[in-house]
Amino acid sequence: MASVFSADGTRIAYAVTGSGPPLVLVHGSTADHSRWATILPSLNAHFTCYAMDRRGRAGSGDAEPYRIEHEYEDVAAVVRAAGPGAMLLGHSFGALCAMEAALQVNNLARLVLYEPAFPSGDSPIYPPGARERLEAMLSGGSREKLLETFFSELVGLSDEAIAALRADPSWAGRVAAAHTAVRELADDDYRFDPVRFQKLTVPTLLLLGEVSPGFFGGAIRLLDAALPDARLVMMPGQGHVAMNTAPDLFLKEVIGFLTA
Repeated sequence: MASVFSADGTRIAYAVTGSGPPLVLVHGSTADHSRWATILPSLNAHFTCYAMDRRGRAGSGDAEPYRIEHEYEDVAAVVRAAGPGAMLLGHSFGALCAMEAALQVNNLARLVLYEPAFPSGDSPIYPPGARERLEAMLSGGSREKLLETFFSELVGLSDEAIAALRADPSWAGRVAAAHTAVRELADDDYRFDPVRFQKLTVPTLLLLGEVSPGFFGGAIRLLDAALPDARLVMMPGQGHVAMNTAPDLFLKEVIGFLTA
């Protein structure tokens, strides 16, 4: 694993594989760089992939108190390390970090955001008491139950999609990092400012699952309206983890956009 130091001094690790233009991969909640393992060979055929471990898991360090803004700086540090013409793909919480990091760098060529989560109106995106329930499961040692609750009730994954996640190489790492799911409910406090993103002229692909919960669609449509050069693609029949449930479809959209 290679590494870079973020703005606050935290070490951020990333695995470099493949060949071609640089592509930074930013995973979502509870995952680590192994989240991309099943589709990485296909990406490696086209890109030099920088699959990072977000802070608090696997090879990366952490710092207290937690601030979501540090996560933006972490992604920006890896993008800068990737060099000229870097491209950036973020999923879920990682997509929120990626879109904010995109405002901090000047070497970004293309951007892919798959369902960043943030409120698109006055209503919260998570049900009342969600944080307290997850904290109770964590303190009781029920890490796998915490993950299943998080993905089913908060992210809206189907039983089939959760089964696909459990079978994925990243599951063991998710269990180890289950405690980070609680702090990453900070995306519910994020407030989108369209004026800031009107300055982001990087060509951007916005991915949305047809059957994903409505708050994902609300957020991504705000982005679509604000970004000067964005294309919104709806993935038919898919939810929040199409790289697991429909990898060929996901890869077709991502690789097609990044190599166009």
